Amino acid sequence: MKKTKENTPSVLAFEKKLVPSDGFMFGTAWENRHEEATPLTLIEKSVRGVISNRLKPTQDADEETKKANLQAVDNCALKADQDTLKLNFTLKVLSGVETPSACDNRIFKDSYISVAKRYIEKEGFTALAKRYAINIANGRFLWRNRVGVEALEIEVKTIGEESTSWTFDANDNIQLNDFTIENDKINALANEIALALSGKKDYLLLDITAYAKVGKAQDVYPSEEMVLDKNNSQSKKSKILYHVNKQAAIHSQKIGNALRTIDTWYPDFSENNNKPIAIETYGSVTNLGVAYRKDKKVNFYTLFDLYARDEPLSSKDDEHYVMAVLVRGGVFGESTK
Repeated sequence: MKKTKENTPSVLAFEKKLVPSDGFMFGTAWENRHEEATPLTLIEKSVRGVISNRLKPTQDADEETKKANLQAVDNCALKADQDTLKLNFTLKVLSGVETPSACDNRIFKDSYISVAKRYIEKEGFTALAKRYAINIANGRFLWRNRVGVEALEIEVKTIGEESTSWTFDANDNIQLNDFTIENDKINALANEIALALSGKKDYLLLDITAYAKVGKAQDVYPSEEMVLDKNNSQSKKSKILYHVNKQAAIHSQKIGNALRTIDTWYPDFSENNNKPIAIETYGSVTNLGVAYRKDKKVNFYTLFDLYARDEPLSSKDDEHYVMAVLVRGGVFGESTK
């Protein structure tokens, strides 16, 4: 079915199916990590630094570099008797990817639902679920807190009548960039995620706790808030860290970004040192200033327009990518004007 004005929705939206909470940060000692932990709070520091930014051509380097760089910043660190960061969050996995939350075109909706149901029947979300499970087991959601850890343990528990739990040693050959790993516990977790995504169970609720042994009194890294206008900021701080009721935390959006960092199907995968990127419509990686799927042939909208109208894609990988974007959720309507 070719794309026409008659089968193009101007209103089209999908609710996200991987729903993480904020990640709450605690400090503990590795030997007692399962018994006791204290919430981590932020500390404000006032720093007298030096001028190190690139100067404008009109500025006098001799005068500018003599000045002190006065800063007030938020900081977060373990206590002197703590060597381990504990991060806890929950993850809800929902079904219903085959049904848009909003769609104003019946022809398109019927076509998409048919295609999505066929994908679920044939694939069962097993390929995507395996990748989500690996990103849980390897602790990717810790971001900078994962770098240079001496030990890393991930505990995952299902919440419900039939509770199941798994414990992963993330330093035990569970790599960040390898989605081919075969591990019975990862496969079991992936199976639970796939059952929820495919609608064979209504939902899955996971309680996820990471223990990262980073060293006594070491800094840890909550999410950083964006300071849009430092001059008008009431606090006048140049770095503001995220907290919930004074407890240091990582944004749910940042955890979600880590979990969906599964796209190894983009064109420049090998040129990017075989690193997966987060599932995005244009393959955008903001810290690199690159959009790996900006080419019209490989961006989500081109592939989705074909796939949803039951036209063949060039590979199974493209199908996985399209469905992963829909699991991510978003607003994808197109103006018919």
